[in-house]
Amino acid sequence: MNAAEHSTNVLVVGGGPSGLAAAIAARLRGFSVLVVDTAEPPIDKACGEGLMPDGVEALRQIGVAIPSAESVPFRGIRFIGDDRRVEGGFPQGPGLGVRRISLHRLLFERAEQQGVSFFWKARVTGLDAGGVWVQDRFVRAQWVIGADGLNSYVRRWAGLDRFRFHLEPQRFGFRRHFRIAPWTDFVEVYWGPGCQVYVTPVGPEEVGVAAISSRPQFRLEKALSLFPDLAARLQDAAPVTSERGAATASRTLKRVYRGRVVLIGDASGTVDAVSGEGLGLAFRQALALAPALESGDLSPYQSTHRSLTRVPLRLTSLMLLLDRSSWLRRRALRALASNPHLFQRMLAAHVGAVSAPGLMRDGISPLVLQMLKGAN
Repeated sequence: MNAAEHSTNVLVVGGGPSGLAAAIAARLRGFSVLVVDTAEPPIDKACGEGLMPDGVEALRQIGVAIPSAESVPFRGIRFIGDDRRVEGGFPQGPGLGVRRISLHRLLFERAEQQGVSFFWKARVTGLDAGGVWVQDRFVRAQWVIGADGLNSYVRRWAGLDRFRFHLEPQRFGFRRHFRIAPWTDFVEVYWGPGCQVYVTPVGPEEVGVAAISSRPQFRLEKALSLFPDLAARLQDAAPVTSERGAATASRTLKRVYRGRVVLIGDASGTVDAVSGEGLGLAFRQALALAPALESGDLSPYQSTHRSLTRVPLRLTSLMLLLDRSSWLRRRALRALASNPHLFQRMLAAHVGAVSAPGLMRDGISPLVLQMLKGAN
């Protein structure tokens, strides 16, 4: 942004993937868009780096194609734990494993191509009538989108920092990449006492490994010691990045907009990283937000936002219940292994191919019954 630019239709606070997706979607509707962020590209963050098929489709709709040279397709999810393993494939095509830094670059290039303006290494210091303060400069804006993450300032300034409920306490994830050819076309989720480890193929000779736990000092090395087979596989694999951490939680806001201020991505509420849906949700939220901005009525976005998170929140609650109870986890993995169709249905719901009522009817309820039978 240069000194002559003091107004824009849409100002996006936060230049991560959710902010860039919102900026692109708004620009495709004809809005002038300015993105402000304290960092500068490329922006990295610890995450599992697996995009579910619905997230890949949302990116396609805003014109972001991920080259095959920078991604690896995976056809489903595999759970491993307590001497059991169960896997399920996606019903509508593969997901993609892609390095977060590559994804950010592709989104930035697409936004720049569409004419989005940027003000990097700058801080938004407050909201005011008709605009925002970017350091000591006032920028007029018709709409302000808060895409500034889990601890959003925009959310607080707009009086939207009221949560409907907190599903779970905050947890902590740590991620590192290893130079090794992927050994499967599934994302593997290893279940252990109080933690999960995710292995995602992100390149022809590289995998991302992430550990999530409620313990802030619980690092990847400790997590791998709980899974000897995985540790042995990675023993001779050279680390290619340093370990990076981030917090994760499940939180739902009472409202995601007030007046001309609207939230997206982690600023608008979060689903624990165990779901693998953070980025996919943000991209689908961007698709819902753009037409709401165009119509001048944000209430449809509020409604769609809530419906998008309903299934991921329910499945996340179930998975974190299994995280807290080794007895329940063993029962669940045993039930899923003996009836893989249940896992397939739950995975289909997770990626939007089955409704929330369908998930309860054909997935969670039969799983509970199967677990009860196994307990007898």
